[in-house]
Amino acid sequence: MQDNRNCNSCEPVLNALLKKAKEDKVETVWDRARAMQPQCGFGEMGVCCTNCSMGPCRIVKISPDGPKKGICGATEDIIAARNLARSIAAGAAAHSDHGRDMAEALLDSVEQKRPVKDKEKLKFLAEEWGIETSNGGIEELAAKVAKTALEEFGKPFGHLRFIERAPKKRKEIWEKLNVIPRAIDRDVVEVLHSTHMGCDADYRNIMNSAVRAALSDGWGGSMIGTELSDILFGTPVPHEVEANLGVLKKDSVNIVIHGHEPTLSEAMVIAVNDPEMLEIAKSQGAESINLVGMCCTGNEISMRHSVPMAGNFFQQELAIITGAVEAMVVDVQCIMPSLTQVSKCYHTKLITTSRKAKIPGAIHMEFDDKKPVECAKRIVQEAILNFKNRTGNILIPEEKSKGKVGYSLEAIIKILDGVTNTFAHPSGTVKPLADAIKSGVVRGAAAIVGCNNHRVPYDECHVELAKELIKNDVLVVTTGCGAHACIKSGLMSDDTVKLAGKGLATACSLLKIPPVLHMGSCVDISRILKLVSMVANYMDVDIKDLPVAAAAPEWMSEKALSIGTYAVASGIYVVLGVSPQITGSENLTKYLTSDMENVYGGKFDIEPDPVKAARKILNHIENKRKLLQI
Repeated sequence: MQDNRNCNSCEPVLNALLKKAKEDKVETVWDRARAMQPQCGFGEMGVCCTNCSMGPCRIVKISPDGPKKGICGATEDIIAARNLARSIAAGAAAHSDHGRDMAEALLDSVEQKRPVKDKEKLKFLAEEWGIETSNGGIEELAAKVAKTALEEFGKPFGHLRFIERAPKKRKEIWEKLNVIPRAIDRDVVEVLHSTHMGCDADYRNIMNSAVRAALSDGWGGSMIGTELSDILFGTPVPHEVEANLGVLKKDSVNIVIHGHEPTLSEAMVIAVNDPEMLEIAKSQGAESINLVGMCCTGNEISMRHSVPMAGNFFQQELAIITGAVEAMVVDVQCIMPSLTQVSKCYHTKLITTSRKAKIPGAIHMEFDDKKPVECAKRIVQEAILNFKNRTGNILIPEEKSKGKVGYSLEAIIKILDGVTNTFAHPSGTVKPLADAIKSGVVRGAAAIVGCNNHRVPYDECHVELAKELIKNDVLVVTTGCGAHACIKSGLMSDDTVKLAGKGLATACSLLKIPPVLHMGSCVDISRILKLVSMVANYMDVDIKDLPVAAAAPEWMSEKALSIGTYAVASGIYVVLGVSPQITGSENLTKYLTSDMENVYGGKFDIEPDPVKAARKILNHIENKRKLLQI
């Protein structure tokens, strides 16, 4: 376990609050990680199988006398591949269910006669999907788009509509390999079926099924989630926000909204600004109501409403440990069950809102999409009435930074259009970006995404990797917890251009953007897919030919495995800072880190050191430039 924290954005906050946690006798994720050592070696290598009740079975490679096959005869290749595929399917299911919820929310908005924010994007998506736009009103069109989106989850024939956004050469590869996603739920179910005991025993074929499920996430469920969120709540535009735990306020009711789906957080934004709620807060002795965002919900509402970003995955316990949080309100994904125990040590109320994520010990206040604001106001009032119970040692860190967020694909295209003055097509142009890459002013681009993981230095891997890349004229785009790390370190401010190489600095100054662009939450990696597809189409190449790469330096979740897999299957080189649980199978490891490149054009690499990871990405980018002869 790595416990060194050298990242200047997080070290003061961590040191102070971990010290307070120790004094308060509160257990944190770092304590539990230490207590877990040594972690299970069979699990780490992916060679423990619990797929049937004859097990658990494990493969022992270090001893000549240990079992080399499971009771059914499954080898290490089969066991590791099945475990990995099931994790990928779970990640695809989580992100895609987010997309389903957004489609249902759009349908609810029509039934409740609530207006959508981005009517132009609604029309553009309807036209893309072949839905008639000239007849009927916006409400009727929104209902048609929502129902069409819902059909993508279970339609019996055809393939996912968003696959048409991929370059022609990429689609030809998928067709040849028979991995084009058909229906989202079907492709996830097929992974679970094929990895059932007594089914698929070919690790390569298992991975092809996992690839199709992952593609149904990136080019399906996640993309639906992003597009419909923009339609419902507004497409983000660049603006400045504050970040880190210093955004909590001493004399205000502090509410942390944590999770992933924006239906809840959008309603919370309305509720905390309601005059009635503000009056109740003042009657309780508070100056105001301070809503802040955690994890991907923090990304969502900061992009659209300038709500401060309190922190990423490893800061959720620390926020409560400050003693200044009246309520932490959660929906789904990346919510630590430990929050109930931490909150009991303080006055904080942990409030769950989703039937998919109930936690014993928390207050459950189910969120109803049909009555979003009413539900949110009840939650806010619960927090307000808890303000008077704030006692004891309050420690709000001073550390906070500012940076620009909200670089949606549309915002980036508008910035590029402004340089060329070309507004002829609604989808805009990527010409300035492609020209900068071809000229060498910008050597390439890299996405830094993912979670936090105790196995590598917290936040440091995201930040140091970004610094190394921009120093070498590589534009960085980032989402999720990686985005939190970068904004806390000041890498999203205009001043960051001084850390960039001469070429990238020149391009950023011309475009008036930082060299690290915030593109949203983890489902918004679909924005990155569309951007690289547009650049590939403009340059008349496949995605695999572009000087681009991706990295997940601190990943930990099954969603991250799905993301990494659909990126690789889309032709992108992906560097992981933490190894997946596959190393017990030499064949599977070789396939994912080498052979897969010959099949899909992308591959995984594993490198925990951010400086070494940057060097690998830079070498990859320069090799692609040579092949393109640019």
